[in-house]
Amino acid sequence: MSSFEQNPFALSIPLIDISNLNNSDVNLRKEVALNIRKACLDKGFFYIVGHGVSKTLRQKVFEYSKAFFDLPFEDKERYSITASQANRGYEPLKAQTLEANSPPDIKEGFYIGKERAEDDPFVLQKSFNQGPNQWPDIEGFRAVMEEYQHQMIQVSESLMRAIALSLNLDESYFDEFCKDADLVTLRLLHYPPQPKNAQPNEKGCGAHTDFGGLTLLLQDHNQGLQVWDQAQNQWIWAEPIEDSYVVNLGDLMSMWTNNTYTSTLHRVINISGQERYSVPFFYSGNHRYQIQCIEECISNDEQALYPPISVEQHYRNMFSKTYI
Repeated sequence: MSSFEQNPFALSIPLIDISNLNNSDVNLRKEVALNIRKACLDKGFFYIVGHGVSKTLRQKVFEYSKAFFDLPFEDKERYSITASQANRGYEPLKAQTLEANSPPDIKEGFYIGKERAEDDPFVLQKSFNQGPNQWPDIEGFRAVMEEYQHQMIQVSESLMRAIALSLNLDESYFDEFCKDADLVTLRLLHYPPQPKNAQPNEKGCGAHTDFGGLTLLLQDHNQGLQVWDQAQNQWIWAEPIEDSYVVNLGDLMSMWTNNTYTSTLHRVINISGQERYSVPFFYSGNHRYQIQCIEECISNDEQALYPPISVEQHYRNMFSKTYI
């Protein structure tokens, strides 16, 4: 058995139907929020269904993702992320090391963000992750990815309202963070099968917590994602579930809630023997927004654990640690 095959079944990662987040009855919305609270206080990971993103659109995203990664390397390199000041475009295998003191990650990716023109003030100021995308010369690719990103922003906004309720805050608490949200990233990922002659601790994606606010992961049918279960002191599989997303909290939410909710370690090991594709969507709101500990999350005998920081500066700090 591979050293990565601990407990190859899902343990207590809840599945939450969020369809009632769009219900006019606030009590039904609060029921969803309560389930989210339980998940966030446990592992910070949960599945969602009832999100409203069509199966047809999700399938198209995978089809176009595969079409891009199937291109010859030299064609993919035409869209290299190194040519973009906004971290957009193609990232080859082993370009990122998410787990300290481990080999680089065995994955290749393609980054897409909110489109900004070259003469946009934020682009001219070189604000983090702000700029034009690099669009592959694949007919229909851009239209599908932009529509998908638009829908994922809507789902993320609904979840942020639910998280506010889950913290006993006004439902609109995070609205300013969500307003003009421009630090959003759609990331297409391709994981080759785990090499038989892999280096020690080499894997598709090293153990890490996500940097930002929320991550909504679309998985194909191949197993790969593992989540650290602190209570069980072991890695558990987040199995692919039809029509679902895996949602997890990022570091910003830990900082914001003074560790009431925490981000959770996770990693990817593709021992399926197949090519694995996944599509995480990272939602971190407005890059100018200042994050500071929510007063309601600080008890009388505690202090704020994190100093105020802008979303942009936090991301700059994190990227400097994981890219060589």
